[in-house]
Amino acid sequence: MIHDAQLDYYGKRLATCSSDGTIHIFEINGKQQKFVETLKEHSGPVWQVSWAHPKFGSVLASCSYDGTVLIWKETAGSGFSVIKKHDKHQASVNAIAWAPHELGPVLLCGSSDGKISLLTFTEEGVWDAQIIRNAHATGVNAVSWAPVIAAGAFAQPGATQKASLVKQFASGGCDQNIKIWAYSDEQKSYDVIKVLEGHGDWVRDVAYAPNIGLPRTYLASCSQDKNVYIWTQDSPVAKGAGSGAASAAEWSRTQLSSTPFPDVVWRVSWSMSGNVLAVSCGDNKITLWKENLKGEWERISEINENGQRA
Repeated sequence: MIHDAQLDYYGKRLATCSSDGTIHIFEINGKQQKFVETLKEHSGPVWQVSWAHPKFGSVLASCSYDGTVLIWKETAGSGFSVIKKHDKHQASVNAIAWAPHELGPVLLCGSSDGKISLLTFTEEGVWDAQIIRNAHATGVNAVSWAPVIAAGAFAQPGATQKASLVKQFASGGCDQNIKIWAYSDEQKSYDVIKVLEGHGDWVRDVAYAPNIGLPRTYLASCSQDKNVYIWTQDSPVAKGAGSGAASAAEWSRTQLSSTPFPDVVWRVSWSMSGNVLAVSCGDNKITLWKENLKGEWERISEINENGQRA
C-alpha cells in the first residue's frame, strides 16, 4: 500500500513510499513518468516523504514505523544515499515537514512516543536535534509549518519580509487536540501558545494554508471522528490591534461539511494558492472545497479511486 506521494519543488520528481518499507523515485515529464530508483533503508512501513527546498540540493526526508527518520541526498552518478539517520524517537515516526526555506534546513518530526523533534543542519555542518517531550501524551499524528509571512504583513506600512518572518507550527495528536507552537527567542525553543479543542477522536492531519499576505490565517484539520474543521485567525491589522497581539488573536472554528464524512478522514491538503482544500477520506474519494463570498465552504468537485470526477 502506498502511504504518501510527493512532488519536488519543480514538479519534476515524484517520491512515493509504501508499507513494504521502500521509497520509489520517478521522473515526471508532462503526463509521462519514468522510474528512477528504489530506496531501501527502512525496516518498516514508510508513512511520509518530504522534499527539501532546492536551495539545499536534491534532498528527501522519510519517516517510518521503524522509529527512524532518514535524510537522503542525491549525488550525480550515484543516486540517493542516506546522509543522516535520526533515531531519537522510541516509536513510529508518523509525520515530517521541512520548514519554509527562509528558516533554514529544519525538519519537523512527530512520533507515536508523544514527542516532536526538530532536526537542524547547522552552519557548522552538523545535524542538531531538539526534542519536545510530551507534545501530545498519547502520540503525534501530524505536523504542519505556518506560512513564514505573517497574515496581513503586506498591509503594514513599511513592513519588511525579514521583520514579518513567522516561526510557528501546528501539531495534531491522539489526545484529540491541535497545538500551535511558536519559537521563543528567549528560551531558544518552541512553546505551546494555543490548544485548539473540538475533535472527538484522534486528529489525523493538520495543514496550514499558504498565505500571500492576506489578513487571515487558515488551518485545516481532520480526524478519526469523520469531521474536518477550518480554523481561522485574523491578523492584528485586521482586528485593529497592535503588532504584539499576533499570538493572542482568537481562533474561530468552522465545520467544513454540515454532516460528518462517510468514513475516517485521513489527509487534508491546500492548493498552492491556498483557496482550495482537498480532503482524502476512507471511502476512497477525494473532495475539493472552496470558500464562497459568504464565508461558507462548498464542495466543488469529487474524485473517486479511479481518478474520475463525479
